[in-house]
Amino acid sequence: MTRRMSGMAKNIAVYPWFRFCQGLVFWQAIWFLYFQNTLSASDAILLYAIYDIGTTALEVPSGYMSDRLGRRFTLCASAAAGFGAAMLLALGGSFEVFALGQALLGASAALASGTDSALLYESLTAAGRRAEIERQEVRAWRFSFCALALSAVAGGAIALRFPALPFLAGGAAFIAALVIALRFTEPPRAGVDFAEGAEILRFGSLQSVLTSPVLIWLFMLSILMYMFSHIPFAFGQPFILEALEGSALAGEAGLVSGLVSALMMMFSVATSLFAPKLRRRLGLPALLLLAFAMQIGLCGVLALTDSAVAIAFLFLRMVPDSLSRPFIMARIQPMLSNESRATYISLQSFCGRLLFAATLFLASLSTSGEGEMAYADIRRVLGWCILGGALCFGALVLTARRLKIDRDVET
Repeated sequence: MTRRMSGMAKNIAVYPWFRFCQGLVFWQAIWFLYFQNTLSASDAILLYAIYDIGTTALEVPSGYMSDRLGRRFTLCASAAAGFGAAMLLALGGSFEVFALGQALLGASAALASGTDSALLYESLTAAGRRAEIERQEVRAWRFSFCALALSAVAGGAIALRFPALPFLAGGAAFIAALVIALRFTEPPRAGVDFAEGAEILRFGSLQSVLTSPVLIWLFMLSILMYMFSHIPFAFGQPFILEALEGSALAGEAGLVSGLVSALMMMFSVATSLFAPKLRRRLGLPALLLLAFAMQIGLCGVLALTDSAVAIAFLFLRMVPDSLSRPFIMARIQPMLSNESRATYISLQSFCGRLLFAATLFLASLSTSGEGEMAYADIRRVLGWCILGGALCFGALVLTARRLKIDRDVET
């Protein structure tokens, strides 16, 4: 028992560092420019769609794999897949190689999705520290976004010397994540231990939580916020390139994009410092709706103007995530059983990625197949997203009034 408790304490202590390594995405500031320069703008969009499709295809199976084979094994597999993806993207050279790399990168994201949070929650529960879940989620969020900030500016800078170097650095980060994952101790399962061949019962357990009105509301909000968080990510780099056209920084779009991404993450980390107090003051549903409204508003600013001044609004892109994702995860974890926790979270990610992939596919159909992405194309896509987002926001406000969503209320 003492050894198990020691293992759980070690899990809790090193978990933020695993998230830190996950956050070392050195290519985040240059990936669109990298693909666009080698291929075309429409190919760059399709390659991101392939990443999302790869993640989507494995989201639920990877969650089931985590629930069945264990958190530690699944996180190790995630890091290994990420390393293979980074190497393929660094080699590049053709659409097919890039596509395989993006598919592997999607697999890596799917394998980690839900499993990392499940490992944290189950470790806290086994250590008798379950009440810390909200604080520990916010702490891990800060580690992750500090890594994103550091890797964004570093990636943008090193890409000036060699375009593929950010992917090589990312491969090294995945190796570090694998080393940390190997140190995890598998947390004990407090749920039902299904016998071999009884997998359908696991999904029956999942079906029971999908009927909870509170979980349904949080589920819908989560998939919408996933899409609206990633729309500025997908189109932010060509937007920056367009906004800098004709200025002295026109040839430094990759470096500027890296600096913007770094500031974006630091704004998010700063917001997380007072987010718990804001959550207590406003209540969970009001805080989450405020975060969603900020995402729609950011798309509105980018659709209104391509001025360089609008680049400053991209600094706020991840602020809504820091006001929502740690609190959503902390709210839903106690409502899920151990035997279906990762599967449910993966299903939530699956739907969000599916919605975003569909949006990207539609965007690629209305984008020029050659050269850089024009601002007119970006504005057209954002306009449709804003309209759909406003309608969904209204529906969420109306339904939130009928539900008891705050953490201290039983569902």
